[in-house]
Amino acid sequence: MSAVAEYLEKHLQEAFSPTSLEVINESHLHAGHAGDNGTGESHFRIKIVAEAFNTMNRVQRHRAINAIVQPKIDEGLHACAIEVKGVGE
Repeated sequence: MSAVAEYLEKHLQEAFSPTSLEVINESHLHAGHAGDNGTGESHFRIKIVAEAFNTMNRVQRHRAINAIVQPKIDEGLHACAIEVKGVGE
């Protein structure tokens, strides 16, 4: 697992105690594209399900996840797709 994936998984687990979490490195799909810094850690997809999201609307959910992702964006992460659901959705 890459350093970025480990960071994301650890911090998302701590923040949301998800019932399901996948942090997928999709950087290989973007090799050579603008925003690909050549490290193999430029593009990720987060799939997360947690009870914490049951009381949040879509914008609130994305903001909560983006707050965790932001330090890695500041370090060069180019893109992070987010698929988020509350439990039972």
